[in-house]
Amino acid sequence: MPALGTSATARTTGDNIKLQLKQVKNSYFRIKMCTEVNYEDFVVIHHEMGHIQYYLQYAEQPYNFRDGANPGFHEAIGDTIALSVSTPKHLQKINLLQDYEDNDESSINALMDIALQKVAFLPFGLLIDKWRWDVFSGAVTQDKWNSHWWEYRKQYQKLKPPVPRADPRDFDPGAKFHVAGDSQYIAYFVAHIVQFQFYRSLCIAAGEYNPDDKEVPLHKCDFYESTAAGEKLKDGLSLGASKHWSDVLEVMTEERKLDATALLEYFEPLYNFLKEQNQKLKL
Repeated sequence: MPALGTSATARTTGDNIKLQLKQVKNSYFRIKMCTEVNYEDFVVIHHEMGHIQYYLQYAEQPYNFRDGANPGFHEAIGDTIALSVSTPKHLQKINLLQDYEDNDESSINALMDIALQKVAFLPFGLLIDKWRWDVFSGAVTQDKWNSHWWEYRKQYQKLKPPVPRADPRDFDPGAKFHVAGDSQYIAYFVAHIVQFQFYRSLCIAAGEYNPDDKEVPLHKCDFYESTAAGEKLKDGLSLGASKHWSDVLEVMTEERKLDATALLEYFEPLYNFLKEQNQKLKL
């Protein structure tokens, strides 16, 4: 990141965290955020700095190309950085975690926490825009909007409404800001897959992960201070939207398609643990 400016920075705390990213000019960016000294905000601020780094890298592109390669890439970059800095290995490296015992139990607990954020989101991230596209195309009529919503919730999330929702005046999708605000959502679904492709590639570049070595799992990688990982990241981010997203993905990962293989590799220890537990408990 560039050196900090000389202006004073005020830190405020409060229950409602407000966050704003702003580009003031080509080479100057701001994050305005009310923070607290805790793990959650530590991860969030690194996520937001991932956005800033993306802005900085494509700042020299022509105006029309100063954007992510596709709408999901910006969120994915922030989440990729967050995956690395949230590892116990990184927290120990920067002296924020002491007396930590790295064992199977702690690893499974950490992976479960991340899976509840990342994996559990995927069906919801997909169904929102599937529902919106059906509405826009006229595939579902207005009187069926709400029932169609719950059909998707049941199909993809295995969820049912807690009370009957048969009244055609009900409009549960509107409780989601992106529906009421007419904002596309599929980018978040894309980001939750491609971030693991980015993370895996940067970990390999940093020498922190070898797909053929099962003794060192992907989820323990920290590419902090790796020049090789930084160069690979820079090569992709600096392209902005000047290339097709599949070309940018290839620069960063040597892959041209969205692929959940890296996600599965990341959560493989958790998957194996849950499979064993299900067999043991005959679930």
